[in-house]
Amino acid sequence: MFKNINVKKLNKYLAKSITASLCCFCLSALSAMSGPMTVDISYVKLVQPEQPGVSSLFKKPANSGYLGAKLAINDSNTTGKFLNQHFSINNFIATNASQFLGYVNKEYQQGRHVFIIDAPLAQLVEVDRWAKNKPVLLFNVSESADVLRHNQCLSSVFHTVPSDAMKSDALAQWLLYRRMNKVLLIKGNKVEDANLATSFKRAAKRFGLKVIEEKQWDFNTDLRRSAQQEIPLFTQTLQDYDVVYVADKSKAFAEFLPFNTYLPRPVIGSAGLEALAWHSVIEQWGATQLQNRFILLANRKMNERDFAGYLAVRSVAQTVHKIHSNKSKKLIEYINSADFELAAYKGRKLSFRPWNLQLRMPLALVQPHALVSQSPQPGMLHPTTELDTLGYDIQESQCK
Repeated sequence: MFKNINVKKLNKYLAKSITASLCCFCLSALSAMSGPMTVDISYVKLVQPEQPGVSSLFKKPANSGYLGAKLAINDSNTTGKFLNQHFSINNFIATNASQFLGYVNKEYQQGRHVFIIDAPLAQLVEVDRWAKNKPVLLFNVSESADVLRHNQCLSSVFHTVPSDAMKSDALAQWLLYRRMNKVLLIKGNKVEDANLATSFKRAAKRFGLKVIEEKQWDFNTDLRRSAQQEIPLFTQTLQDYDVVYVADKSKAFAEFLPFNTYLPRPVIGSAGLEALAWHSVIEQWGATQLQNRFILLANRKMNERDFAGYLAVRSVAQTVHKIHSNKSKKLIEYINSADFELAAYKGRKLSFRPWNLQLRMPLALVQPHALVSQSPQPGMLHPTTELDTLGYDIQESQCK
């Protein structure tokens, strides 16, 4: 029965197993001898005024972001208990800008050095200015503006939410892959919509797509009653188009476009096919288990902001597990190094771009009830990593 066993290989395997066991034992013993290590994280949110005309269907739950971070705390403590490490998080909601920065400063004075920031561009710029020469680690989990990754560079803020440019590139790559080259672009009348449209036009030029016409939506009619009459007329053009891209960040009108356009064409961008970091339809690479744990915690599905909060905490926790230190300077150094890798249910390890501190990641292209594709698309080449085909690469960004 045992005559075919290779004794040398068996001894070698046993030696490796014993060595690994001894290493684990020594690591646990070392952690116990060094005493418990605690990491306190603050989640700070500035409440934004509700935008008029937006359906309640598209409003994010008030605890979006924080509950993702809370789940990451639970997951991190599961590993942390074996390493004598404990992670905690507290949540603060500010109702005005001065209260927001005042709380961050108060927490810093009390010894907290890791902050997850859920606030718009102006406050991110302000908190980055405050953090200069301070040993603080900051994560942006909600602001996707390209300007923060391109020319208004934040030296202290890591971005776990994908930029508008990353999402635009993800969609443009898919259009190129599917040979849908002619685009009708429709944008809303808000500044954020104009910025989103500009981001897509950059991506279209980058991947050789043609925007055949650009239109601005400025109707104030009740589309629940008149979409079937208004939208076909609005989407008439002299030239044919393969797809309609809509830039409507608040979803004030975008969801009425699919199946109502003059030409029967797919809609992408803010409705129809969207590029997202996370969606409930993602199930591969252990994502189903993450989705289930979140539903058990929050009694709802995980959204993109929850996932950004989750990534922020896990970036800290995996670094603490790896370097066995809770010193913010050492955490920042390691997270921004080539050695840092984040396991994040994406099928590959993620890392931060050193020039603009943006987290590289694949993006899911989803329709409301199914995963359609994932970008980068097949065939996208890059000298370092194809993930850098999404968003501002080092040659394009003014951040160095």
